[in-house]
Amino acid sequence: MPQWEDSAAAFRLDGKVAVITGGSRGLGAAIAAGFAIAGADVVVASRKFDNCAATAKHIATTSGRRALPVACHVGRWDDAEVLVDTVYREFGRCDVLVNNAGMSPQYPDLTQVTEELYDKVHAVNARGPFRLSALFGSRMAHGDGGSIINIGTAGALRPDSSMLPYAMAKAGMHALTLALADAWAPKVRANLVMPGAFDTEAHPDADGIGALAREFNPMQRLGRPSDIVGPCLFLASAAGAYVNGAQLLVDGGAFRAL
Repeated sequence: MPQWEDSAAAFRLDGKVAVITGGSRGLGAAIAAGFAIAGADVVVASRKFDNCAATAKHIATTSGRRALPVACHVGRWDDAEVLVDTVYREFGRCDVLVNNAGMSPQYPDLTQVTEELYDKVHAVNARGPFRLSALFGSRMAHGDGGSIINIGTAGALRPDSSMLPYAMAKAGMHALTLALADAWAPKVRANLVMPGAFDTEAHPDADGIGALAREFNPMQRLGRPSDIVGPCLFLASAAGAYVNGAQLLVDGGAFRAL
């Protein structure tokens, strides 16, 4: 018989340590705060230390959990090792890795995408998650296990030319997730979350995307950062213990025709 009276406890992260890249703002900050409220100690990792420190301080104050800021440029190979070493030195473990950091710079047209822009986009959105997953995942497998959550994009399912290098890199996370789901199973699970259009610093509601979302999305709005927390908490916690290799759309139904 299922113990339904204990179902709420399955979503708790007490005693866990979660690392969130791109954790100083937007979706990453919401995920980090949500995990801390659920009982986890969190590592807020992003390029700019001051931003990480401000977010970590706010999370620690509001949740009572430890929040450690770490400067990390995920597009730099060596920074991944520094982040892993810092986490294990400070906490001795990592139970959840959220590969959330991303970038999608604008360009006039495809012919003006420079080699530098292309390489930078792939380094942050694909190479970084690969390296961090390899390092953290192997350590999780030698410890108590864990959960890797890759934050992709619904746009990778039907990209257009305005975001092609980004969509290509994020599409690589599909392959990464499926391979990771088998790499250290059953101790380490890996899943992909694909947000649609969200109201964040990168895509504010006021820039016109909000009007399109209201027209084409059944929910008639952009996603809010808080909308991503529940799905990620489910995948990070015991509630999602049998979910591995899944690809979860969090888009309000915008891509329902796929």
